Amino acid sequence: MLSSYRVIDMTDEGGLLCGQILADLGADVVQVEPPGGTRARRLGPFAEADRSGLESSLYWWAYARNKRSVVLDIESEVDRAQLIRLIRGADFFIESQRPGRLKELGLDHASLSVLNPGLIHVSITPFGSTGPKSRWLATDLVAVAAGGQAYLSGEEQRPPIRVFVPQAHAHAGADAAVGALIALQGRRLSGRGQHVDISQQDSLTLATMFRSLDAPLEEALARRGSGSVFVAGVRIPIRYPLADGWVITGPAWLPSTGHFMTRLIEWIAEEGKCDASLLDEDWGSYVLRIIEGTVGREDFEPIDRMLASFFVTKTKSEIMAEVIKRKLLIAPILSVAEMVQSEQLQSRAFSVEMKHPKSAVGAVYPGAFARFGARPIQFRRPPPRLGEHTEAVFSEPDRIPILSSATGAVERPLSGVKILDLFWILAGPASTRMLADYGATVIHVETTRHPDTLRLIPPYRFNHPHPEGAGGFQSANANKLGITLDISSESGRLIFFELLQWCDVLTESFAPGVMASRGLDYETLRKKKSDLIMISSCLMGQTGPWKDFAGFGNLAASVTGFQELAQWSDAPPSGPYGAYTDFIAVRYNAISILAALEHRAQTGEGQYI
Repeated sequence: MLSSYRVIDMTDEGGLLCGQILADLGADVVQVEPPGGTRARRLGPFAEADRSGLESSLYWWAYARNKRSVVLDIESEVDRAQLIRLIRGADFFIESQRPGRLKELGLDHASLSVLNPGLIHVSITPFGSTGPKSRWLATDLVAVAAGGQAYLSGEEQRPPIRVFVPQAHAHAGADAAVGALIALQGRRLSGRGQHVDISQQDSLTLATMFRSLDAPLEEALARRGSGSVFVAGVRIPIRYPLADGWVITGPAWLPSTGHFMTRLIEWIAEEGKCDASLLDEDWGSYVLRIIEGTVGREDFEPIDRMLASFFVTKTKSEIMAEVIKRKLLIAPILSVAEMVQSEQLQSRAFSVEMKHPKSAVGAVYPGAFARFGARPIQFRRPPPRLGEHTEAVFSEPDRIPILSSATGAVERPLSGVKILDLFWILAGPASTRMLADYGATVIHVETTRHPDTLRLIPPYRFNHPHPEGAGGFQSANANKLGITLDISSESGRLIFFELLQWCDVLTESFAPGVMASRGLDYETLRKKKSDLIMISSCLMGQTGPWKDFAGFGNLAASVTGFQELAQWSDAPPSGPYGAYTDFIAVRYNAISILAALEHRAQTGEGQYI
């Protein structure tokens, strides 16, 4: 989808993901490395015993597939002239230099945009290119602490904890890819590039699950407490031991999710391990009654004991089987290895094996981040050897970027893009919020029977639960229009089909099969609108034995290994705070929509994602 574009990638370990995403989408990404190689080549783990080599870092391999490598010493005037030659012919220039360094070398955006007015220059730094902390140095630990995410993660009586696999660069790198693609849409309208400024700290604030709004909304401050949630001061456990591990429960006590708890109680009752009266409990109002004070900790303690005694008799495999069969809002905590080897990923052929040319071993990579119907992601080349393509790249004729004939400034690069947004909760709506911020017209759809669950999750304005005062919902849906529409009714479907003709993009995050059961699958809809872009986003994808696994990002984090990547050695898995995988999916949903819009602009062709 981006095969007509060239990217000059001068990032180190602080920003490699952005270039990898653009490369996976088809762009020609040229990684510029210093003599001796980028620092990422020296980061473990390593594929072989010799850690002194520059070709065996799995960290480097992970972020360098589909790229080409050239070596340049930007301290040298001769090599700097070569870099300028490359940038003059590029569409994107990505870098993670300390703010001010490129200006010292005459490579700042103001200078480069004179040479290449269409250049999209992306900077990825710990604290952004401006402000009092812009020159501060930062490790991953510093960035996740400064972004607020670490403060919320960990056990109640212990210091904060973080995911020990670096995360800050990945949040920022994915944001950078979103920004680069938005700028590309803007260039199509204006003919000019621009500077995209990405701060790791800013990117990580999304991973606080909007608890950064506690103070301005006058909400009671969030409390650290892995394995539990606090509601009006009442601690509700959500983590329980299994016979062979741990299980996490989701928020099954809300008006939109109470039926999940009912189904769990039915299972427990079938095995004779609960009081039959619990079958009549109104679980959908349970949290609201805690907030009102009519239900207290003493009321939940018997339920807590019942759940603990039931779960300890079950294994992880038994839990997962019943989750799928009964549609429960719980999940076993799996290791990374268990997830990689799971029947779900095996059935989706998710893993991709690539052989490194200088290594005796191959590596298994995560597969495509999205399945594009028209232009699937392809893995064209393995990670490059240091300087492998230097001679080839510099022997190529000078490249001239293809720019639109449009001129003039465009304040809103996505002006004219129309999105019918059937996403809900966080992973979807926060992505279309990104697009709305830059000019897309987004209509967010709810129903009066099933309002968006994010309206029911704190923080609330003035610490007062109200569907119109939930800070998370307001944040994920700012700049949008909102309607209620029942697409299962005849009159609702008529309106839906009118809106279908209006929109460029249809988004949905229903359970797999729901849209098809209503006659609203992509193949049916494209007959009514041939160039439609449609994206379906759910926890496990539209296919596979786990496709009906329902829930929130904390459950997805449990089955994708994140919980075990953050814990004390003598304590249960803590995991990162909140619905962690939702914050990742936000960026990839937005990237996928933007890539499909670019493809449609080039070909006139829509597609299903």
